[in-house]
Amino acid sequence: MSTWGQTHSGEQLSREDCLTRLAGADLARIILSVRALPVAVPTRISMRATDGLLLTSSENSVAVASRRGDVISVQIDGLEPGGLIWSVMASGIVRAADDDVAVRISQIDAINRGEVLYFMPLSVLTGHYSH
Repeated sequence: MSTWGQTHSGEQLSREDCLTRLAGADLARIILSVRALPVAVPTRISMRATDGLLLTSSENSVAVASRRGDVISVQIDGLEPGGLIWSVMASGIVRAADDDVAVRISQIDAINRGEVLYFMPLSVLTGHYSH
């Protein structure tokens, strides 16, 4: 797993820039292991202060990861006006979220459709531009 400050290619994003991009994102991918194979599932996200992400999912694999205390990753990416691609990835141990947390309207709608709310601390946070 990458540590803060390492990047795969291009220019790294600052922690503050990564947090800003996460705070502005609504959709992301949860990356986790299912039967020792990587899986990516869509999720709605919101920031909880600057310490973690709230995620919604109806996927059984996410529920299992939460019960086991697995490390998962959440990834977002985007495109700058000039065509530069950026990516942010956060990793941490997923768990069920507290009942009294504030969430986005889109997450409330997802919960009303049967999705479960999870919390993931920002244990590892990396971001970079790809050239």
